Amino acid sequence: MKTVTRDRLVKYLDEYLDVASIQDDSPNGLQVQGAASVDKLAFAVDASAQTIGAAAKAKAGMLIVHHGLFWKGHSQIVGSLYKRVSLLIRNDLSLYAAHIPLDCHPEVGNNAQLARLFGFEITGRFALYKGTDAGTLSRAPEPLTREALRKMVEKTLGAEADLLPFGPARVRKVGIISGDASMFAEEARRLGCDALVTGETSHSAYHLARDAGINVVYGGHYATETVGLHALERHLKEKFGIKSRFIPAPTGY
Repeated sequence: MKTVTRDRLVKYLDEYLDVASIQDDSPNGLQVQGAASVDKLAFAVDASAQTIGAAAKAKAGMLIVHHGLFWKGHSQIVGSLYKRVSLLIRNDLSLYAAHIPLDCHPEVGNNAQLARLFGFEITGRFALYKGTDAGTLSRAPEPLTREALRKMVEKTLGAEADLLPFGPARVRKVGIISGDASMFAEEARRLGCDALVTGETSHSAYHLARDAGINVVYGGHYATETVGLHALERHLKEKFGIKSRFIPAPTGY
């Protein structure tokens, strides 16, 4: 059975995802230290009691997530946070988080991966967040209807997708940014996008899209942020040859 040291894996991830140069509300990188040697990886969108427990049951040595345990303003390990941290420590399980670094990465990033899965050409980046352009600008090979784009998102992600049809009837240039990113609708339209594909919608998102005059397709916060983890899993399996498992825990949002 192949193994890799925790420290070698963390060093590689830190460099590959360029975590040191990306500002974020999440402390990206190793958030909780576990066993010194890793022979199995687990991947999940969120570091929850559900996913940590599943990773521990699978005997993983490290859980890699998009949404980690610690965010700006956290100062106490109590309640549900204590439950999650204690699960990690009791099972000698490391937790590695990659938030914005996994959104914007040119190869395994959520947004680059979504563009490629849709069969779109990547033409640039947009959506400046804390000094990093987190989103991907893309172009469809041929114009398609906005409803066809919605169906494409739905089929690709295997989750229901919603459409706010406030832009051109036919779509060619598409801005893509996973998660909760409706606030970039106006910027996407200003850059010539016919549509924005993102994850999570809200009451206020309706007016942002309508006022900007752009189509917005919502594929779900969870669903749009699985693709980068799947790509990173494939990359690490090829790089280190160790076993891995993706832990599904959809939220419906």
